[in-house]
Amino acid sequence: MRMGYDLLIEQQQKLIMTPELKLALKILQLPTIELEELLQQELEDNPVLELVDESRDEKSEIQNKQEKQEKKNNEKDKEKDIDWKEYFQFQGKSYIEEGFDSDDAAELSYENFVTYSYTLKDHLISQLRVAQIDKKLRAVCEYIIESLDENGYLAITQEDLAAILHEKPETVREALNVIQTFEPFGIGASDLKECLLLQLKNKDILDEKIKTIVTDHLDDIAGNRINNIAKKLSISIEEAQKYSDIVKNLEPKPGRAFEGGISTKYVTPDAYIEKVENEYMIIVNDYYSSKLMINQFYKKILISEDKSSQASAYISNKLSSAMWLIKSLEHRRNTLYNVLKAILDYQMDFFEKGPMFLKTMTLKKIAEMVNVHESTVSRAINGKYVQTPRGTFEIKYFFKSGVDNQDGEAISSESIKKMIKSYVNGEDVSKPLSDQNIADLLIKDGYMISRRTVAKYRDELGILSSSKRKRY
Repeated sequence: MRMGYDLLIEQQQKLIMTPELKLALKILQLPTIELEELLQQELEDNPVLELVDESRDEKSEIQNKQEKQEKKNNEKDKEKDIDWKEYFQFQGKSYIEEGFDSDDAAELSYENFVTYSYTLKDHLISQLRVAQIDKKLRAVCEYIIESLDENGYLAITQEDLAAILHEKPETVREALNVIQTFEPFGIGASDLKECLLLQLKNKDILDEKIKTIVTDHLDDIAGNRINNIAKKLSISIEEAQKYSDIVKNLEPKPGRAFEGGISTKYVTPDAYIEKVENEYMIIVNDYYSSKLMINQFYKKILISEDKSSQASAYISNKLSSAMWLIKSLEHRRNTLYNVLKAILDYQMDFFEKGPMFLKTMTLKKIAEMVNVHESTVSRAINGKYVQTPRGTFEIKYFFKSGVDNQDGEAISSESIKKMIKSYVNGEDVSKPLSDQNIADLLIKDGYMISRRTVAKYRDELGILSSSKRKRY
């Protein structure tokens, strides 16, 4: 074997991801909220960029004219009586803070409307304040309330509570009994069975039969095995069904009705589809990107400075970065617009007639319509939402698999699901439709679909099987 060094010349074709190309792909993929954060960071890092709000400039000119006119009017009306009501209303307040100089076109932030949420612990503490108990027991109750999880269950044993508080187990038990009388009923339980029994007890409907059902037959209730319950308790099927309905109407997580300190998350649409008269309009949400401009001050410096100076090199580098950012934003806007236009044209029946007419659509189909690669479409719709006359949807919602009807036209899985739901809602509860029955109904309506696919869609809808839906 010969070993040594050689020089070889060869040609290769490969895609090199430059930093600019990586930034363009990243910007294309970002939803509006994350894009705004990126732009804010770029504005801080790049002095050549600036955010210009033309509407504010125009409004300030109009406001200056109005102020001059008001000043003239005020000079004429000096001898008139003072409006003391208005004076006291705004005394000590800033007109700017009150919103008199606000921009009507500016976007509203829903975070400004979020108020403090009334939590489960707040609700229990308010009941504890009016409870007729001594100070020592009240302190133990407060600690127990703080130990409840978001669903209202006690996340610690009574023995551990007694050890932590240096109290007798009897004191902890007494405090827990007090809390378990509070609303919502079922609070302070250690498990599901105790939670259900507490609710039955507080509602004064707890008897030996229903207690036995909760203690020993919850699995039978979940599986709708009413015959098994009736046989074990020696009662009629109708009576067993009645007890089962009572248990099913109880709340397994009594604390979930409260906010639990988790803030509400809002969706900011990345685009809007609006119907104006008989025509649909697409508006891309690019509030910040449309206001980006190149600072004229640095342009003048670049012209006056020597090209070989450090200042000129620095500004040229930042200017190149700023121009590429603006081009990337424009490319993102155009791509998103074109993709939504193709979706709108393809899914026009959905926008005109409703979700039942949503068609099967793939990334490949839209990519062909827009004349781009599938990966570009995927990046353009990733994590983005669109507000339409039919509601606000994630753009991925429109990309659905489905089946063909007898005419060869594709129908989406979402439409099939809605048909399955309508069949189930109209069924005889004593003889619920099986998956095969539903498949037969769909075939009768012209949609070729298998029983296994029906079962899959039914599970995705959260609909129980026919055996569990049956009522006696």
